[in-house]
Amino acid sequence: MTAKLSFLRYLAISTITLLLDQLSKWSALSNLQLGVPEEVLPFLNWLLLFNPGAAFSFLAQGSGWQRWFFTVIGLLASIYIIWLLRKSLDDKVLCWALSLILGGALGNVLDRIMYGAVVDFIDLHYANWHWPA
Repeated sequence: MTAKLSFLRYLAISTITLLLDQLSKWSALSNLQLGVPEEVLPFLNWLLLFNPGAAFSFLAQGSGWQRWFFTVIGLLASIYIIWLLRKSLDDKVLCWALSLILGGALGNVLDRIMYGAVVDFIDLHYANWHWPA
């Protein structure tokens, strides 16, 4: 397979990941009430939240500047991931990982542009300890 075809295949994986990301978030937005948990399993809830910050709600309490800051960070990270992908076409595992990360990163960028925050809806928990949704 030529390098160009290989690169396009990984971009297709990213595109599918992005579409699945947005489809799952659309489903959450359509079927869940904001802040109301829906138990799926004893350790898993669907819980619709909007995260204006980064991982673990870092900087979520900002006055709104973080929307554009994290949008730019996400776009820059995506450009870097694409560059890495082009340079690493011989490493299939790395390219798969980068493709999946790229799709998720672009999904979060779209969320920030459309909603001002990332749509989160998966709440994993044990007792009273919750992994951030």
